[in-house]
Amino acid sequence: MKKRKVWLLIASMLVVCFSVYFFLSDSKETKQGIVETFNVSENPNEKIDESLTEKESDPENAEMVDDVTVEMAESEQEKVVDGETEETKTEGFRERVKGVVEGVIKLFKKDLKVVAIGDSLTQGVGDETENGGYVGILNNTFIENNINVTIENYGKRGNRTDQLLKRLEKKEIETSIKKADIVLITIGANDIMKIVRNNIMNLQLDLFDQAKITYLERVTAILQRVNEINPDTKIYLIGFYNPFDRYLAEIEELEMIINDWNDSGRLVTEQFENVNYIPISDLFIDSDEELLSDDHFHPNNSGYKLMAKRILENLEEVTVEPEVMDEDGE
Repeated sequence: MKKRKVWLLIASMLVVCFSVYFFLSDSKETKQGIVETFNVSENPNEKIDESLTEKESDPENAEMVDDVTVEMAESEQEKVVDGETEETKTEGFRERVKGVVEGVIKLFKKDLKVVAIGDSLTQGVGDETENGGYVGILNNTFIENNINVTIENYGKRGNRTDQLLKRLEKKEIETSIKKADIVLITIGANDIMKIVRNNIMNLQLDLFDQAKITYLERVTAILQRVNEINPDTKIYLIGFYNPFDRYLAEIEELEMIINDWNDSGRLVTEQFENVNYIPISDLFIDSDEELLSDDHFHPNNSGYKLMAKRILENLEEVTVEPEVMDEDGE
């Protein structure tokens, strides 16, 4: 009886979080003139489905395909707003979207092509700077270090493992992966959310255990498919975090599920010589800084910066050396 009450509490809190998420998503207008948009569908007149967990529809209908070139829009005339000029605000914005390392980055080869695939964490949902999340931050870091790295972003909000597996059959994604030196993948959080959504009033731990088996089979199939397309690429599977840690930290079952699925995903990567696992769940635990966006689910720019730094530190193709100071300490 006690366990059922706990799960009812979890379900209730998740309903509240989902409601807040949908309200904020619907009320926000797309901001223009700050950075180039990352949302480009094959049909520009087609509206992209941006639900938290994508509805049972053909996942090929709305594709986000972009490279991560970022352009800052500057006003031709200075305007004073609340005692601050537009130029000052632009400088502050630039500071927020800077890269994540202070040092010198070196690659093991002159140029690299990176392809990022997966869900909203790859798309960059929640990044209030509209810089493209961790992908955009990585791109800025490479630019600041004068490194020629091409990054193509195929993140799609709401993607689960079954949907990503189907999207890997798309010619455009397949062509990109064929030329990729590195493939970054975020996937799995929406698989968990689907279980919650479908069993919101009757959540049981065994439901997650049963679904995990199929989830791991699909993760394995995704890694195998990427290897079929390009056996010479290096693949990095990025874990996921518990977005409810700050609000439901006392409910251990949530953390247990996240940790169990992450650990299982890591074990899958160990079956492949060219696949590494990058954990991120610890980055979002007990932080003094707010790392989630207004939807209380996706990372904000600060959260994505931590992700980007962790990813950069784990790329075998990259080394980061401390900045060499001169005699004056500059």
